[in-house]
Amino acid sequence: MELVRMNNNAKDQGRGEDIITSLPSSGTHKTEVKLLENNQFIKANSTAVSLSHLREDCIIPVFANDNEQTISHSEFIEQTRSAVEDIFQGEEISEPAIRASHMIKGRTPDAIGVAVKDLREEQKTIYYERMAFLFSLPGITQTIDGNQLTLSVGGVRAYNHENLYSKKSAEKFKFFIGFENMVCCNMCIGTDGYKKDYRTTSLTDLNEAIVNLISSYEMKKHYQSMRRLVEQSLSEKQFAQLIGKARLYQYLPKKEKEQLPELLYGESHFSSIAKDYYSDKSFCKEQSGDINLWKVYNLITGANKSSYIDTFLERGVNAFEFTQGLSKAISGDSDYRWFLS
Repeated sequence: MELVRMNNNAKDQGRGEDIITSLPSSGTHKTEVKLLENNQFIKANSTAVSLSHLREDCIIPVFANDNEQTISHSEFIEQTRSAVEDIFQGEEISEPAIRASHMIKGRTPDAIGVAVKDLREEQKTIYYERMAFLFSLPGITQTIDGNQLTLSVGGVRAYNHENLYSKKSAEKFKFFIGFENMVCCNMCIGTDGYKKDYRTTSLTDLNEAIVNLISSYEMKKHYQSMRRLVEQSLSEKQFAQLIGKARLYQYLPKKEKEQLPELLYGESHFSSIAKDYYSDKSFCKEQSGDINLWKVYNLITGANKSSYIDTFLERGVNAFEFTQGLSKAISGDSDYRWFLS
């Protein structure tokens, strides 16, 4: 197993060293990583925005009953950066890749009655209901089946999950640490690297929670789980069975569905997966029709990029759990057998 560190001059300090050295290394060498400038780790109905835009051009939503402000998108991103810098001292940290969606438009009081075409820029207000971001650590990489993976930390905020019509209450945040597949920008997120719906009213508390998640993340275990996927394959018949059963899953009677593992992907996702089985340049089938589970996993995470921001992380984790379940099902020891039988 190979751990590639980009910054050989970096001082190894802080708790990040425990995460890094948990991986056995066959050698350390310098290599060049070119981060994609247009980092579309999620695509559906989202736009790339900058941190300065969120900080300087967007208003901060408040709780209507008491006019208390929410924690802004930019504050969430900055607290995450602070946590990453605290743990991975000396490591290079990229600028955040940020995607936002569901723009909420408004206008200042002096613009009441002004025609839209006559509005001045300073009379317009905006904020984004949903936002996702990630920081990459280009000095910490792994390789699976020729795909370079870069350690990444990020989060999701969705104001549509808050009751902004009430008094100020604990707000929900989602954050993660995992790998980004640099071949395709697919996110690889495991269960121990994800915090769902963390609630807080404090920036200090939020920072501490992110630090705790990063510190407890078992990078070696996550990496090895994904790496083993290369060793198992589905035949063309099994893959076709999987696609068919996944589509049937959505329409199962409630009682039958409750007996099966959760699958958070729908018809459109599996149509994309079926198409990419033949056409994806990096993860399509072999000439024989076989496809290894690492490629299946990436077909699923690739389809996940069409999910809305507020469901993106849950489906990312579900892709990992689902593919791990298929791995066990191949040996006949899993509730996931239904999807292949």
